[in-house]
Amino acid sequence: MLSSLLRNRTHALLLSGLPVLALLGVAALAPLPFTLAQPGSTSDVLGRHQGQEVITISGAPVRRTQGQLRMTTIVATGPRTDVDLADVVDGWFRTDRAVLPHDSVYPPGRTDREIEKRNIAQMEESQQDATRAALGYLGRSPKEVKVTLRLADIGGPSAGLLFALGIVDKLDGDGAGGDLTGGRTIAGTGTISPDGTVGAVGGVSLKTQAAGRDGATVFLVPKDECAQAVSELPGGMRLIPVTTLKDAVASLRALEQGTKVPSC
Repeated sequence: MLSSLLRNRTHALLLSGLPVLALLGVAALAPLPFTLAQPGSTSDVLGRHQGQEVITISGAPVRRTQGQLRMTTIVATGPRTDVDLADVVDGWFRTDRAVLPHDSVYPPGRTDREIEKRNIAQMEESQQDATRAALGYLGRSPKEVKVTLRLADIGGPSAGLLFALGIVDKLDGDGAGGDLTGGRTIAGTGTISPDGTVGAVGGVSLKTQAAGRDGATVFLVPKDECAQAVSELPGGMRLIPVTTLKDAVASLRALEQGTKVPSC
């Protein structure tokens, strides 16, 4: 009798488990409110992009630079791309993927075209702010020095710091001489305000991977995002925290001269 009861109980448990399994199966296929991101492209702001100089300057002498200053990006699934449970679980266990809340990447209630226009507008604003920050740091008048920045197919504000450093390097206005890069491949990320303040951007652990893939040995990161950047830092890469454009220039000069450089 006992064995019969156990068999019946087991049967009942198995039957009651079927709806749970069915729900899990549906959940695995149902779209979830997440976006998946991975390391994107990098571009040398001291060089050329799609056949054009990224930074062109008129109204002041421009020096020939060595080394590279590479701005970094991440690539996210599209605003209408479905992400299911299997995608999310896979992203959690991979170091070259990140699972982000959908609304943190794509503002809700906006069309694809509106999102694209927003990203382009943010990039254009970051270029203007980078120019103001660099010329302000160098004590140059924007009425005398004209800076044009060209970087197609990249959206958002996170290249601001690298644009500003590229302008400073080309003008060599701080009088220190020599490349900011010291001939190295330097990468980084960070927004910048007209007064030179560097802001956080997100996705830095993916950006360090993109930088390492493309040959960078040094990465400039907004100081508040040091912990995130350290978490997946490629081997052999040096991480330098920055809070202002002045900090970033000073750190790169110290690195070139072999003196003490802050680290995360």
